[in-house]
Amino acid sequence: MIIRKLFEFENAHIVRFCTSKRCKTSIHGHSYKVEVLLESKFLDNAGMVYDFGLLKQEIRQIIDSFDHAITLFKDDDEAYLKDMKKHSKRWVSLGVNASAENFCRVFFVLIDTLLSKTKMQNGEKGVNLQSIIVHETRSGYAQGFKEDAYSEHLPPIKLDEIEFSKEIQSDWDDELFFEKLKGEYEFINKKEL
Repeated sequence: MIIRKLFEFENAHIVRFCTSKRCKTSIHGHSYKVEVLLESKFLDNAGMVYDFGLLKQEIRQIIDSFDHAITLFKDDDEAYLKDMKKHSKRWVSLGVNASAENFCRVFFVLIDTLLSKTKMQNGEKGVNLQSIIVHETRSGYAQGFKEDAYSEHLPPIKLDEIEFSKEIQSDWDDELFFEKLKGEYEFINKKEL
């Protein structure tokens, strides 16, 4: 069985090296919609794959980190990166270009990592991230699966190459959230929300 939760965020970027001149040469923004699809062959104690309330915790926090921010490609022009970080309090730096396809892969790795480090509390079993869909425009989206997120044919998504500005970190429930996600920390679902 598959469940789906929709999240939204506003973000600006430049997608370097693409064919569209406007897209690769000018900062522009999108009203993104992100669909997180979870699957399991089992249901928890309430007859659910995964309580939607739990998705409003750390998973929402991951996606909200990109809201009203600019997403930067770490290998972009140094002067541009310095200026963007100087003039924007909310920025995210990625090790890959900020395309919809790479957003799928980044969100997949972040959420998959979180789920793999989460101790379930209500009989959830076999809960896996099935896919991520990123709607960049009203008519265009990208969908990524595990084989895309961890593909040997694509540049790897490395957590150590993702950087969140201090302003974004200060919005987290725990300012060490991302460090914990990268480390050996075990997240524990609340028994009741």
